[in-house]
Amino acid sequence: MTFSPALSAPRAVLFDLDGTLADTAPDLAAAVNWMRAQRGLEPTPYALLRPTASAGARGMIGAAFGLAPGDDGYEPLRLEWFERYQSNMAVDSTLFDGVPDLLDGLTAAGMAWGIVTNKPMRFTDPLVPMIGLAHAGCVISGDTTPHAKPHPAPLLEAARRLDIAPNDCWYVGDDLRDIEAGRAAGMVTVACNWGYCGSIDPATWGADFQLDTPQDLLRMLRELADAARATETAA
Repeated sequence: MTFSPALSAPRAVLFDLDGTLADTAPDLAAAVNWMRAQRGLEPTPYALLRPTASAGARGMIGAAFGLAPGDDGYEPLRLEWFERYQSNMAVDSTLFDGVPDLLDGLTAAGMAWGIVTNKPMRFTDPLVPMIGLAHAGCVISGDTTPHAKPHPAPLLEAARRLDIAPNDCWYVGDDLRDIEAGRAAGMVTVACNWGYCGSIDPATWGADFQLDTPQDLLRMLRELADAARATETAA
């Protein structure tokens, strides 16, 4: 892979959670389909629910019940979904293939890593250790700062907690708002095709890079680190 001469290896890589590090869609979908079953309704096909997973309750309820925030009946469904999901968050949720190796590779290369998600703390705090991410350098939830993504505040808070300048961080996500937030925070942005990605083509998001697998990201970061070491040796 050929890089711009101005591109350097990051000191930290920040990740979205749902659809980037972890495949949480099975449990998100199960919660809303449980609600449908309680009403005598057939389950919404998983293929329709999965692409909306990064939007949390809004995505699940929109796909399963056809309601959006502000619609009559939406708020009671949202609260019910929260309760059901909170009690069954880690039944079938797992890290994506290649993510453990990616995180181990970052640590071995001396790069910090953290999580920046719009998931509220009531879910993030218990879920992160249950799915094997307790060693994150920081965890910023959707209600950690006054603003959620696409506002840059959560990403800037993550950089502050890691004590690393924002322009030395990369942000990796599977949703347009992730790329918007990363760009606004002055970070290199990576769209991950292995995630949920919603209904908008990731190629249109304006990310600095678009990668297909966690292994692709690790390979890219290693190449940048190797190039930096070679430059230092030559100097």
